[in-house]
Amino acid sequence: KDDKKEEKKEDKKEEKTEEKKEEKKDDKKEEKKEDKKEEKKDEKKEDKKEEKTEEKKEEKKDDKKEEKKEDKKEEKTEEKKEEKKDEKKEDKKEEKTEEKKEKKEEKKEEKKDEKKEDKKEEKTEEKNEEKKDEKLSLIHISEPTRQAEISYAVFCLKKK
Repeated sequence: KDDKKEEKKEDKKEEKTEEKKEEKKDDKKEEKKEDKKEEKKDEKKEDKKEEKTEEKKEEKKDDKKEEKKEDKKEEKTEEKKEEKKDEKKEDKKEEKTEEKKEKKEEKKEEKKDEKKEDKKEEKTEEKNEEKKDEKLSLIHISEPTRQAEISYAVFCLKKK
């Protein structure tokens, strides 16, 4: 009987040890599963991080592109402003040259008028000399009435 009891005890012990072994195995399996789950979670987190960094990089690239576009727009507007300034300068130069031409023409006309007046005066002097022979003396010559091609003057003469 004792033997049987002992055998039973031993059997029970063995069973318990086996159960313990199985429990340990199960525990290990569960741990492995949990580890795998954690690894997967970690991988997913890393993947998300990578995606975020890539998105950030793309956003930065887009931002840089937009900045470049804005810079180009600014450059174009500056160029247009400079062109307008240059055009205005050219217009001013043209206006000045036109004004100079007009002034030159006015001076030429004045000179012509002066020459005509001088010629008229010479003619009047000649006439006066001719009239001296007729015994007339010149008292007064008025200034020309206007500075144009046709102008009038008054002579005052006295008989001798």
